[in-house]
Amino acid sequence: MSKLAYIYKQLNNRDFKVLLVLEKYLTQYEYVPVELIEKEARLPPQQLAMSLSKLSKLKLIQRRLGYLTGYRLTYVGYDCLAIRSLVQRGVLAALGDRMGVGKESDVYVGLTPTEEKVIVKFLRIGRTSFRQTRRVRDWAEGKPEYGWLMQSRVAAEKEYKALELLFKVNAKVPKPYGRSRHVIVTSYLEGIELYRYQNPVDPYHMLKIILDTLRKAYMDVGIVHGDLSEYNVLVVVSDEAEEPYIIDWPQYVYREDPQSEYLLRRDIDYIVRFFKRKYRLNVDRDRALRYVRGELDEL
Repeated sequence: MSKLAYIYKQLNNRDFKVLLVLEKYLTQYEYVPVELIEKEARLPPQQLAMSLSKLSKLKLIQRRLGYLTGYRLTYVGYDCLAIRSLVQRGVLAALGDRMGVGKESDVYVGLTPTEEKVIVKFLRIGRTSFRQTRRVRDWAEGKPEYGWLMQSRVAAEKEYKALELLFKVNAKVPKPYGRSRHVIVTSYLEGIELYRYQNPVDPYHMLKIILDTLRKAYMDVGIVHGDLSEYNVLVVVSDEAEEPYIIDWPQYVYREDPQSEYLLRRDIDYIVRFFKRKYRLNVDRDRALRYVRGELDEL
């Protein structure tokens, strides 16, 4: 059992009442005053004190001492609120081990109520610098008051929306199952990252599938990935078939965005150069760009 799953199992309804109050005032207070928590949670003072002490020890909340004692949510507290929502809605039944840690996410394996294995992705905006986040996240522009939790929530909303639209047009992306706050649940892909994949049977076919997904994103959905590399492509191998899936979509931009042309060129240049360097496959970058734009019917 992961540490996060263990912490979640320690919580009761009273604890979640407190966490929900802190979430309610997330954008209004840096630290929510104890008096307001008591009023909103409607718990006897002794019970409230027990919950606040317990949540602090588990690192779900952070306490500020001084003239006005207050509390605020941590990422772990926000995680538990999201897990509870997903469980209550029948999206998630169990949370397993953490599979990986990225610059802006933690990835866990989970199970649905029907025991189907899924990926549970917790967005962690704030691991990169705030300046970098503001530079690459259009949704952060003009919102300096947003804390990292709110930025992570918006990133998850954005990524989940992209996955829903892309999956509907049969693009090679994980199937979206559900979202709560900053957490996304998708299908589990038994794959290997492209940068670690050696000796492909048909590298041209793999590149064509990647470009087809970019084409569907651009032509059918009207978005550009914006950060494509060998680190966010998973290759699923079965019966000699090699199918690359593009993951990690929170930074996408719309086709009408002034930066979309630059980002589309960069995505294509990067992936074409990678296939040339790694697999000795030569594909004309300009032709690949025109194909993704829909200007050519064949690569």
